[in-house]
Amino acid sequence: MSSRLSLCIYAPSEQLTQSWLEALSRECYRLNFVDSPDQLFDFVKANKEKIDCLIVVREPRLLPIFNQLYESGTLLPTLIIEQIETISPEMVQTQPLSPTHLYHSAEINLIPAKITDIVAFIDEAIAHFLNLGPSSPIGDALAKNHHRETKGDNHSFLLLQQRRLAEKLKERLGYLGVYYSRNSQLFYRNLPNPEKEELINLLNQEYRQIILYYFSDDTKTNKLIDQFVNRIFFVDISVSKILEIHMKLMDEFAQQLKLEGRNEEILLDYRLALIDIIAHLCEMYRRSIPREDIPFKTP
Repeated sequence: MSSRLSLCIYAPSEQLTQSWLEALSRECYRLNFVDSPDQLFDFVKANKEKIDCLIVVREPRLLPIFNQLYESGTLLPTLIIEQIETISPEMVQTQPLSPTHLYHSAEINLIPAKITDIVAFIDEAIAHFLNLGPSSPIGDALAKNHHRETKGDNHSFLLLQQRRLAEKLKERLGYLGVYYSRNSQLFYRNLPNPEKEELINLLNQEYRQIILYYFSDDTKTNKLIDQFVNRIFFVDISVSKILEIHMKLMDEFAQQLKLEGRNEEILLDYRLALIDIIAHLCEMYRRSIPREDIPFKTP
């Protein structure tokens, strides 16, 4: 996997193309420019598993494009540039912007005056996307057209994209870069209670899958553990909460074994799964600690 980040840039004018080329030319990006909504849609559909961030100018013609992408289960980190004529003096004073979502709730909005800082905002868009949960609200304009049957597709592709981006960031920046890409507003302790409950339910489901496959399929187990550890790393879940998830599942299995008249001591073997997960998490944090000889400057 290449560690260079691939950007898809919708630039409807030559002037925008040139300004973004100047802002991004010295960075290690793979740049792909399109100049019409149809080209944007076609390029994203053909390269959705390779694109690391979308950069677009906000305009009404993009709404049906993002609607189609969402309905097809395609979610990507997104940076939206506001058009100059739509920006009021009040908006200039409030950066970053928080207008109606065009695509999804992790998108980042940028005024043209901040184009010179676009690299930092690309990093922010990716960081927000890595913390986007399956329960996060979609774009307000898309909500009316959202169908329940697309939820599973969105969730699956979202997890795949988040994992691919996390792996690329590890390769490009090291664990230190991934650590500083975390968004504290999306940490478990800072979430509202309904989102906390939904996150824990998701973690319970993922942990159950790990336990079910732990002694039978090494390849699948490793992938499940990586996914689980990445998720708890980005939402800053405590080890005590992981232990709580483990004990709750073991109690559930113990009750089932008792009903079947079987010995529940077999469940002790699954302490290995808990140790395995905690070891993976500790390694991520260990490698995330800045060394004194490597300064790290946040955007």
